[in-house]
Amino acid sequence: MQSQIIITPSIVAHVADLALIPVTDDEKNALANGFNTVLKVLDTLNTVDVINVEPTHQVTGFENVYRDDVVDEKRMFSQEEALANAPKSANGYFVADRILHND
Repeated sequence: MQSQIIITPSIVAHVADLALIPVTDDEKNALANGFNTVLKVLDTLNTVDVINVEPTHQVTGFENVYRDDVVDEKRMFSQEEALANAPKSANGYFVADRILHND
């Protein structure tokens, strides 16, 4: 089944405009060609018969390594030690300036 979608420079311009990304005419043409190339590759992949192929979830043979989540109190800071060099703290917590942007 061949893709019915063809990406034109005007489609690229529209999406770029929605995303507030400035693109030149050369970039629009290059991106449209690139997207169409990707769609052709996907069309080729869609023609491959994979009916009897088992899904591959992991190809390296590696396995997850798990360890018990044990607290090593010898390596822990006390709350006071953790806050000792904090520029600002209050009630046992770090205090950071609020950052609000209204762009």
